[in-house]
This record gives sequence, structure tokens and C-alpha cells, in this order.
Amino acid sequence: MKILITGQHGQVSLALQQRLQDLGELIVLGRDQLDLADVDQIRQQVRAQRPDLIINAAAHTAVDQAESEADVAFAINAIAPGVLAEEAEALGIPLIHYSTDYVFDGNKPAPYTEADTPNPLGVYGQSKLAGEQAIAAVGGEYLILRTSWVYSNHGKNFLLTMQRLLQEKPHLRIVADQIGAPTWAGTIANSTRALIDRWQAGKAGEWGVYHLTAQGETSWFGFAAAIAEQLRAGGTACAELEAIPSSAYPTPAKRPLNSRLDCSRLQQQWQVSQPQWQDALRECLARQH
Repeated sequence: MKILITGQHGQVSLALQQRLQDLGELIVLGRDQLDLADVDQIRQQVRAQRPDLIINAAAHTAVDQAESEADVAFAINAIAPGVLAEEAEALGIPLIHYSTDYVFDGNKPAPYTEADTPNPLGVYGQSKLAGEQAIAAVGGEYLILRTSWVYSNHGKNFLLTMQRLLQEKPHLRIVADQIGAPTWAGTIANSTRALIDRWQAGKAGEWGVYHLTAQGETSWFGFAAAIAEQLRAGGTACAELEAIPSSAYPTPAKRPLNSRLDCSRLQQQWQVSQPQWQDALRECLARQH
């Protein structure tokens, strides 16, 4: 099997490259080979490679930056996925695409299901929602997997930032009123692999939009506390943590207070389930050594 993966150095892409390497030929296209803001280049690359599956793991994920560069965010997060969907449909192959909890406004008191109406608060969420809509408009065989709070041992993410700051500073103030599920990139890759295996075995569920996050929930403060606990267990002195409300830490982009996603539909349709976030964090940290 020939799998085209966009986004060479992103957290999810790196995890996919590791997890899918035995499935066949992986064609991984980074920014140098594929500028996702260039529609013609996207079409040329897909037509030249003629893959059996496209996985779009690339995105403009700088949430605050997106507020001031909406054109770039929409080119990469909205237009490019639609073009990839068109090319996948033309080849008669599936497209797997990753989306985000930021398509919701976070005002719902319970976890969001796929049936809930999106209402993004900022440009990043708006551009990701537009990408979902562009793929759905093309139709065909696609999986849009919405995830949240992605971290790994690579790139820029909350885990690595916290590990550094906890050791550098005596005191850290962390937002405690945003609730969600920290999701390890390895979990996303494992679940993607399971979905591909089921599709290959002729046991595919319904195509469409699904929620895919770790199980359980916490706040950013709770996530930071769990990271600190693991560092202390290894004998590292850590900063003292103080819980603060979002209002005490203003950012250019507004974040949803409730980022919890109900992932039961993925289990029902595809028999794919996720680990508890604490277990996935432990597995991720075990791979740092």
C-alpha cells in the first residue's frame, strides 16, 4: 500500500510515520515538497504519487498567530483539505484528516458529540471547521478525526514546555477552568492504524466525522500537576503550581472552556477505543528515556 502523509515534522505526522511504516510505502511530504497554500502543487503531487490512501496530518496550528494571519490559516486548514478530498475522490481512495475541539465554543456543560453544532470562537477553529465542510462537500470515503490538546516528545507542545518551565521557575500559574483530554500523538497514530486495519480488512464503519481523544478529563492545571508529579517521582525538583482562571491569562484567541469530546461513536462504528489520558501520558514519558 502507498500512503501519502502531509506534514513531515508535525507531532501527529511523526507518530504516524513510526506506526504505519510496516504497512507499505510512506510518501511523507513536508513544506519543502508540498506547499499546502499552493492548490496546483497539491494536485500535481497527488496525481504524481497516485497513493492508495491520503492522510492529512498538516495544519496551521498556531492558535493565537492565526488571529493575525487568517489568510494563511484558511489556505492551509480550509482550502487545502478540500483539494485533497477532491483528488482522493478522483482516485477513488479514502482521505483521513485531523480536526479539533476548537470547532466548538465550549459553552455546552457536557462532552460534545458529532451531532452538536460547531461554533468556533476564533480564526483557527473557523478555518478548521471550513476544512471539515470542504471535505464533506466533496463526499466520498473520508474520516475527519477531531482531537484535542495534542502533545508528544517532539515539537512545540504543553508537555515539553511544562517540563522545561517546571524545572526553571519557582512558581507557575496555570489555567484551571478549561477542561479537556490531553491526547498523546501516539494515541492518535495507534487509533489511525486501527482504523486503516479495519478498512483494509473490509470491516470499515461509516465514513464521516468522529471524535478521537484520550479518555477522561482534566484542566491544563491538572495536566501540569500530572507532569510535575512524574518529574518529582524521578527526583527532579519542580515549581509550585497555582491554579488561575482563563481571565487572568488573556490571549489573542479565545479558548473553549469545555473541550471535552464524546468518542463513543468511533467505538460503536469502528470498534476503536482510546486509553485514559493518564496512561497515555505515562507511556509517552516512558519513551523519553
